[in-house]
Amino acid sequence: MEWVRFTITAVLLAVSVFSFASAILGVYSFGFIMNRIHASGIGDSLGLSTAALAVMISSGEAAVILKLILIVCFMWCTSPVSTHFIALIEYYMNKNLGDYVVREDQHDAS
Repeated sequence: MEWVRFTITAVLLAVSVFSFASAILGVYSFGFIMNRIHASGIGDSLGLSTAALAVMISSGEAAVILKLILIVCFMWCTSPVSTHFIALIEYYMNKNLGDYVVREDQHDAS
């Protein structure tokens, strides 16, 4: 039974490392800030969730599992808010945003 737990933990940690690595690659390879925000948000959510799930499975203690669930829920609530705040700053401060994004209220009525 320990080998099954170890294997599941190792696979989940590998998925977590891959998610964080692809998020880092996305943040440095994309040029537009909105694409960078999206890449970091995906890596943050998926990487943290799989890493916490791996620790939950390897630990097996109820107190540790509850604490990790609370941490993941906290991160799921705060990460989108901070990402949205950064995106709003970009939306209002970037004068060249029209080069990248077409706003719905500025479409031609054709």
